[in-house]
Amino acid sequence: MGARDRLGARALLRRAVRGQDPQRGSSSLELAGMMPLLLLVAVAAIQLGIAGYAVQQAGTGARAAARTAGQEDLADAYAATGRAAMSGWTASRSSFDLGGGADEVEVTATVTIPSVIPGVDDFGDASRSATMPRD
Repeated sequence: MGARDRLGARALLRRAVRGQDPQRGSSSLELAGMMPLLLLVAVAAIQLGIAGYAVQQAGTGARAAARTAGQEDLADAYAATGRAAMSGWTASRSSFDLGGGADEVEVTATVTIPSVIPGVDDFGDASRSATMPRD
């Protein structure tokens, strides 16, 4: 270690003792700089989870509606049964389409994916179909 390095180290030590650390507060600035990126990643993860939940709820509603539509005495109540099988906020955003042939019934449930970001409601729809035999 040369004389120049010792003088630099001594000056840093004197500043640190007096409370004039040149790196003081740098971690706070680094955190402040990374905070927007961290928030963006968190919002994206939450939005992805909500989209996955909407897909799962569409499948649950489609299966329940198809079971009901396959029964001759309850066939008209298939959409209400599908919505009853879903959670409240996904049921209000759902629609059901009935199809199939003479031996089977196919119900497609479509749920509009809600948004975490206010004012942005264009995340598309989640659709799932279920096929059940007719009675």
